[in-house]
Amino acid sequence: MISDDPRPPPPRTVLAYLIRRVIGAVILLFIVTAVTFSIFFMVPKLGGATADDLASRYVGRSASQEQVHETAVRLGFTDPLYVQYGRFVKGLVVGQDYNYGPATEHCPAPCFGYSFLTQQPVWPDLVARIPVTASLAGGAAFIWLVTGVGTGIISALRRGSVLDRSLMSVALAGVSLPIFFTGLLSLSIFSYNLGWTQQGGTNPLDETNPIWWAYDLILPWVTLAFLYAAAYARLTRAGMLETMNEDYVRTARAKGLTERDVIIKHGLRSALTPILTIFGLDLGLLLGGAILTETTFSLPGIGQYAVIALRANDLPKVLGVTLVAAFFIVLANLIVDLLYAVVDPRVRIS
Repeated sequence: MISDDPRPPPPRTVLAYLIRRVIGAVILLFIVTAVTFSIFFMVPKLGGATADDLASRYVGRSASQEQVHETAVRLGFTDPLYVQYGRFVKGLVVGQDYNYGPATEHCPAPCFGYSFLTQQPVWPDLVARIPVTASLAGGAAFIWLVTGVGTGIISALRRGSVLDRSLMSVALAGVSLPIFFTGLLSLSIFSYNLGWTQQGGTNPLDETNPIWWAYDLILPWVTLAFLYAAAYARLTRAGMLETMNEDYVRTARAKGLTERDVIIKHGLRSALTPILTIFGLDLGLLLGGAILTETTFSLPGIGQYAVIALRANDLPKVLGVTLVAAFFIVLANLIVDLLYAVVDPRVRIS
């Protein structure tokens, strides 16, 4: 809600808003887990797979049909879907015991199940890959936000000039070119031909010098940032052109404020609201796994993990990646909602 009252909302109102948003995020995550779980366990059945077919992934090829069926019963694949979902939610909260035959293994919370192929818990694999994905997403996000917003501001202030047309042409190319094309092209030029950057992979930050860590990731950062910075430049330019013609901007100039204050405190701050919305969504998606970028540059992150799981039809891994990605997206959008009133003073909580 937009209000003309310049005073900040009372603390109780802000607290109530925070509580509502957090509760809404928790409910949304619950719905996402229910829908995702249903899809991953109903689609195979709709395709003709049985509980024994799912259980056959956990036993050797030489297992008899009786052994496969016993495994399906022990793992609960023969239970109704709502019972399996309840067991899955319980595993996320308090952990779960898995009976594979001679021994019972405890999967601590949050338990996303065991891989069909490796028969190892999925959650530790995801935790090991999150730092790589977070490093890629964080570095690229910083670059594209600074360069994209800066380019958009310059283009808006130089509207119609040669510089404006040139920058927007580059931005249009960045939006149009797919990441696998720019990624392979940059690898071919800067890694294989010139030898300026590493050809793929990265070392953990805690195991290497921070400078070498950044050196390993600079090409993936720039390649990924080029795609997103182009879109942010066009969005910032459109927002600045709109806000710089508003009455309150003309009033600020009439009061004698410097052009810098007018641009930053009045024009840019109001134009940042849609940019902040898209930034939260983009960052959440990347934290859930930059599939094309990680695959192109051989980065062992969540995105590459998802590709390997999909190729092997390893449902527990795919389910784990999907839920982790959903969590990051919901969390990013929750933070964005809470920052609206900070970025745009016109936003007031009713």
